[in-house]
Amino acid sequence: MARTKVSSGSSSRRKPATPQRSKPGDPMPLTKRRFRPGTVALREIKKYQRSTDLLIRKLPFARVVREVAQDFYTGNEPLRWQAMAILALQEAAEAFLVHLFEDANLCAIHAKRVTIMVKDIQLARRIRGPHGGLA
Repeated sequence: MARTKVSSGSSSRRKPATPQRSKPGDPMPLTKRRFRPGTVALREIKKYQRSTDLLIRKLPFARVVREVAQDFYTGNEPLRWQAMAILALQEAAEAFLVHLFEDANLCAIHAKRVTIMVKDIQLARRIRGPHGGLA
């Protein structure tokens, strides 16, 4: 069987299309700016580290708190909550979560990874002990 010559891949590659000339009256279409991967993530990290406001929405958090508290309450009428009590719970919950993710990030870095995995959170909770780092 005779061998055939294989051409280099460059001739079969697609050539870039010539840009279409627009009419003189048409404005240039504005393309959305694309940032390199990770740039927007780093910007968001810096933004959230600067801010002190709450990151969990207040109303959904309040609904969850009321629902969980109602499961433990055996009375007939629903529990009443002061707004400041729910706000204090939310501040404590967000501080706990931020601290947990900081510890999980350290566990991931120790394992020479940059991505937090479930096992990092489990290890961070196990190292913290039964009270979760609360004294």
